[in-house]
Amino acid sequence: MITSNPFAELAAVIPPAVMQGYVVLMVLLVAAGTILDLMHKKSATYFFENSKRAQKSATRSVGSGQKVALAVKTLGNEVLTAGEFANSQRRMSHLLTMWGFIIFVVTTAILIFGYASPTVAAPAALPLLWHLGAAMLAAGGYWFWFAIRVDLSSEGQPWYRVVRADLFILSLLATSTFALLWSFTQGAGTIGWLFFALFIASTTALFGTVYWSKFAHMFFKPAAAYQKRITKADGSAENLPTISRDEPEQQQRHSMELLRDAPMDMGLGIKREAPNHY
Repeated sequence: MITSNPFAELAAVIPPAVMQGYVVLMVLLVAAGTILDLMHKKSATYFFENSKRAQKSATRSVGSGQKVALAVKTLGNEVLTAGEFANSQRRMSHLLTMWGFIIFVVTTAILIFGYASPTVAAPAALPLLWHLGAAMLAAGGYWFWFAIRVDLSSEGQPWYRVVRADLFILSLLATSTFALLWSFTQGAGTIGWLFFALFIASTTALFGTVYWSKFAHMFFKPAAAYQKRITKADGSAENLPTISRDEPEQQQRHSMELLRDAPMDMGLGIKREAPNHY
């Protein structure tokens, strides 16, 4: 079952051109929502103005070779491996969700544009990856929703409390869940078509509500991470102190005189245990 192309069977009822048109429409909705989000929040304006301010306060120049190296580091750490997450569970959940989403979306496009016909057999690996991507997306998303969300794990809110900020993760979960249920019940009559309708509805909600959700954040985040590395390399450091806590100059700036000679590593502090005293 997981090695069969669900879109090939769907083509017997819905023409491939209609499916392909739907995918193109979703791409246009993402592009439009992202542009509107950037215009509304002025993220791009802030980004470029902040970059200009950093250039004025830079203490050294960064060559093109070093910029390429920093871009590669950003791609490998912040983008591909989510290295910015200190919490290992949050990082694993994010990686499952991110890579599951990428695999799911890419294989969906390949299956619809290349093999959405009963007469053209798709390689068994593609439907397998499609199901695997959906399963990874669901696993990472449900892990985040039930165990890792800040308002759930730290503030004691019930898991079923929903606010507008949850639109992105809930539409992701609905898309992956109903995609799997539709695939497993395809050909089962009414129940299969019900799950297909829910799959289309959740997918449309995911890509059609970019302006109101955190979807556009995934495009801005890598650029912000790269800019942060640039500011560290050129010495501007976003106008923040550049000396570390263990340097004598920084230690003498402590507001409490009794703590100026204290060891800089004074224990775990707030990291001693999880913040769950609600």
